[in-house]
Amino acid sequence: MPTQVKFGGLTYDVASAPVPASSASSAALAVDARDGAATEGEGCERAALEMELLDAKDLPADPRVDRAKRRQILEGANRVFLKQGFDAASMGAIAQQAGVSKGTLYVYFKSKEELFGAIVDDKRRQQAQHIFTFNPTEDIERVLTRLGHAFVDFLCSRECISSLRTVIAIANRMPEMGEQFYRTGPAMGAARLRDYLEAQVAAGVLEPHDCEVAAAQLIESSASLIFKPLLFNVNTAPDPALVDRVVGMAVSTYLRAWRRHSA
Repeated sequence: MPTQVKFGGLTYDVASAPVPASSASSAALAVDARDGAATEGEGCERAALEMELLDAKDLPADPRVDRAKRRQILEGANRVFLKQGFDAASMGAIAQQAGVSKGTLYVYFKSKEELFGAIVDDKRRQQAQHIFTFNPTEDIERVLTRLGHAFVDFLCSRECISSLRTVIAIANRMPEMGEQFYRTGPAMGAARLRDYLEAQVAAGVLEPHDCEVAAAQLIESSASLIFKPLLFNVNTAPDPALVDRVVGMAVSTYLRAWRRHSA
């Protein structure tokens, strides 16, 4: 039988009650439900303890608009995932690192999986905004060279490598996480580059060609000899001279094939 706790005139099953995000009691009950089964006495004790620990000032009227608190949690969680990995990380350790109660953490994120997904989304949005943004009037060689360097810097960062390893490790048992990572990251970046190349074709800078395939090839070739050795721990950091050589060859090879030359 699930443990029942009375709060505010209502009776909750500690192990199975639905959790409204606006209630301090429901946050405590969520902690008990997600942190594993307990005896009836332990369940009541843990729920009561979480209610005591949950400071009312930690709970905004509408958590969805409390961006500062959400950012605080995401940064704390990111530090824990980087240090411990996804499987070893616990919601308790994340709450401690973020400086919030466990009850508050569950108000914002229902599970470790949801929290990790939010971190992935946040990083991928940053990637799209800072890397795959193009000036259509700037010289195309400069644009593509800057893109190659920025992409390699991002892809080979410690945080990105760690996230990639985590997603690869959990994608088999959580395919939705793998799909989310791919659609909001690699697929989005390639689509933005494809759109830029198509605009350059329309402007007469490039000859007509399959810009979708060309965008994917250009991205992959910019990280040749650099990314995989880092992913598999062969190297610990990219060699700047190698990055210059690889990105330069990727861009020059593409432009020799498709840049329109004046008659």
